[in-house]
Amino acid sequence: QVQVVESGGGLVQAGGSLRLSCRTSGLTFDNYIMGWFRQAPGKELEGVPCISWSGGSTYYADSVKGRLTISRDNDKHTLYLQMSRLKPEDKAMYYCAASADPVIYPTTCFRQSDYKNWGKGNQVPVST
Repeated sequence: QVQVVESGGGLVQAGGSLRLSCRTSGLTFDNYIMGWFRQAPGKELEGVPCISWSGGSTYYADSVKGRLTISRDNDKHTLYLQMSRLKPEDKAMYYCAASADPVIYPTTCFRQSDYKNWGKGNQVPVST
């Protein structure tokens, strides 16, 4: 049984930092492209960053470039999202997801339908 579990969310002030983690089990982690998605109140789900199976390629949404960093530890089956200089508009539910696509492309790595395994989400409230 595949499990995807996010952790690390919590109240943070604008301008502050936070790190999310996502631990997986039941899948061969280093065979999967991984992504972070978020959904802000009243808005659609959007891809934030994604990372290739090796960690060698990453892609970011323009809105988070330079502030959020995605990384992975294949030995620990864990994905990370380091968030810094947080803005009020970063307030959202953050989801970790796994895609079995063999190759990562910037045009498709945020395609939600490619991700078959999702976590339940982790709330990141950003206070002003």
